[in-house]
Amino acid sequence: MSDMAIEARGLVKRYGDLVAVDGVDLQVEAGAIYAMLGPNGAGKTTTIGMLTTLVRPTSGIARVAGFDVLAQAEQVRSRIGVTFQDIVLDQDLTGRQVLDIHGRLYRQGGDLRRKRIVDLVDLVQLGDAIDRIVKTYSGGMKRRLELARGLMTDPAVLFLDEPTQGLDPQNREGIWSYIRDLNRQSGLTVLLTTHYMEEAEALAHQVGIVDRGKLVAQGTPSGLVTQLGADVIRVRGHGDPAHFVAEIKGMSFVERVESDSDSGNVSVYVDSGSRRLVEIVGASGGNGYRVEDVTIARPSLADAFLHHTGRALRD
Repeated sequence: MSDMAIEARGLVKRYGDLVAVDGVDLQVEAGAIYAMLGPNGAGKTTTIGMLTTLVRPTSGIARVAGFDVLAQAEQVRSRIGVTFQDIVLDQDLTGRQVLDIHGRLYRQGGDLRRKRIVDLVDLVQLGDAIDRIVKTYSGGMKRRLELARGLMTDPAVLFLDEPTQGLDPQNREGIWSYIRDLNRQSGLTVLLTTHYMEEAEALAHQVGIVDRGKLVAQGTPSGLVTQLGADVIRVRGHGDPAHFVAEIKGMSFVERVESDSDSGNVSVYVDSGSRRLVEIVGASGGNGYRVEDVTIARPSLADAFLHHTGRALRD
């Protein structure tokens, strides 16, 4: 436990007949950035809610910064920072007032509050905007203010629920840079939820793929990709690919085949794409499936995500 900033065992949350989180086991080492990657509705936000004491687990145990989220909730809250999926800011306050009030709620002295505000305004580059009314802020500025508020109490663990949702690429890169710098300079432990593959790849030391309330896979981003095989041949075509898929599955060098019956696209994971391309395409002849386009690529985290969660749309 001493080197684990977050630990959960058998964490479950039910809402009537709906199981939002279904037996999650989670370990996040102190000083790590851990990304919970999953589709919308997978249970990521509910998991963060339980770990931050906002949602009471139906069963299971969880400890954050060494404290039990149920029995020692006050100690947990004093050691964490949180930013939520939806922007939660008083629109009629200035940015400085938002930070100052947050520090007062945690009983920080005036000198400490003022120093923290100066440091954090510099960190998130709000500059003169810190004394403007929040309703005049852009979306990116509001996200940066929320990040500063989450850091106001110098937490041991920072929880970020979809921290860059709705931001343009420039602001997303900026938020990523702040998070990386915080982790590198102060050893801050970060648990973030996201459905952006590039966000998990850019930030996380460890990734946990969550689907239908379960943690279905976890590992380093590169490790999750490596499990899929060396190369992926993506075949786009027309017609029923069932016979084509059955034939290539029998080839000794094919590690796995994934097909999308709606689009007719087929992904073939092989030991070497360039060497196996001719045989793969040749298997489509005369079976009612016409190949239109073929590409070869290394698997990505997106491929790992789709492998573990499927392609079906979620509500």
